[in-house]
Amino acid sequence: MRLQWDKIGERLYETGLDHGILFPMDINGTYKAGVAWNGLTAVNETPSGGESNPVYADNQKYINLISAEDFGATVEALTYPPEFEVCDGSAQPVTGVSIGQQTRRGFGLCYRTLVGNDVVGQDYGYKLHFIYGAQASPSEKNRQTINENPEAASFSWNLTTTPVAVTGYKPTAHLTVDSTKLTTEAMKAKLKALEDIVNGTDAVGTVGDDDYVAPTESRLPLPSEIFELLRAA
Repeated sequence: MRLQWDKIGERLYETGLDHGILFPMDINGTYKAGVAWNGLTAVNETPSGGESNPVYADNQKYINLISAEDFGATVEALTYPPEFEVCDGSAQPVTGVSIGQQTRRGFGLCYRTLVGNDVVGQDYGYKLHFIYGAQASPSEKNRQTINENPEAASFSWNLTTTPVAVTGYKPTAHLTVDSTKLTTEAMKAKLKALEDIVNGTDAVGTVGDDDYVAPTESRLPLPSEIFELLRAA
């Protein structure tokens, strides 16, 4: 069959950024409960490495070695949750007083981007992005006087990452779940279960009711847990 371009319903695009969640690490290296990151404006993914390193022998290119890949990102926001301060090298010796140049704690991050098409627009689907083993570098913070064109101050951090183990694959620091690929009812139910893990849940029912379900805190699932959950669908 002859190839066709730009068919109705196949003109896809990605846009938007929302539902940011921060997962600070504790001193043992495990992720604590997630907190909502309000004011998140951009996550610019900046992978590096994967460069060609040719080796020559017998007066010709003998083999082409590829360097290891690394995942980094730049996060931009209008504000950040208080739990991020320890990740940004701040500490509070006394309530209301912060000091900088402290040890920076690692963290995980989850955020959502929208997937649209030419039929339903941005309602077509979304992608969940998970970043593991992140650490923020010191960043510039600009303070400006208010003038006739006031602007909200913005913050920016460069992130480096340490990959986590993935059974059967190389370690990774970035995982993406695409809702547009999970089309069956069973898959959608598993995706909902994953979102309940990441976002947390409210209590269902009332105290004393046999149908009562306790609320759960937001937590960051590791790749192996995500694989098992979605594979079951």
